Amino acid sequence: MTRVVLGSASSGRLRVLRNAGIDPLVVVSGVDEDAIVEHLGTEAEPGDVVTALAKAKARAVHQVLDGGVTSDCVVIGCDSMLYVDGRLSGKPETPEQAALQWDSMAGHDGLLYTGHCVIRVLHGGAVHTATAAEVTRVRFASPGPTDLAAYLATGEPLQVAGAFTLDGLGGWFVDGIDGDPSNVVGLGLSVTHRLFKDVGLAIGDLWAANPVS
Repeated sequence: MTRVVLGSASSGRLRVLRNAGIDPLVVVSGVDEDAIVEHLGTEAEPGDVVTALAKAKARAVHQVLDGGVTSDCVVIGCDSMLYVDGRLSGKPETPEQAALQWDSMAGHDGLLYTGHCVIRVLHGGAVHTATAAEVTRVRFASPGPTDLAAYLATGEPLQVAGAFTLDGLGGWFVDGIDGDPSNVVGLGLSVTHRLFKDVGLAIGDLWAANPVS
């Protein structure tokens, strides 16, 4: 029975998996994301950046799992960033940064990149690793000053890549998307399904082994 391990503290990613019939074990990676981004350099492609981060997270989580889990499990690592006007952005660190982020994307389109890494683990060892980046175009509305101030005051923009959500309070300020909505939340079901198949796993078996109570 293959245990699914989600290497992320994101409530959105957890919700995506649970809504899709899988209740994972959650283990946060603790990876230094800034160091990885700095090492890759400013010329790195957005898809390569988020994939490298996702792979680092999945590998870090694999290393801290106990033997009872690593006897038969699959680890999922993900990372999301928003690309607007030639700039790649993760989570803003302050409300001021979140406000500047919204100044740059309000009324415009952005590309939400999510890197995915799936590591198949058997008897403690990583036997298969598969990675992919998925991109979804997001069409942003132009919230007025009052609405934007109220949104920033909720604190939600500081918790998510690009300072917005599709499935939360930020959804009021998204005019539409082109692509997989679950990818915008942070874990694309379509691409994760493909990666599961690449490492020899079937969704039906994972449902049975990780039921949502």
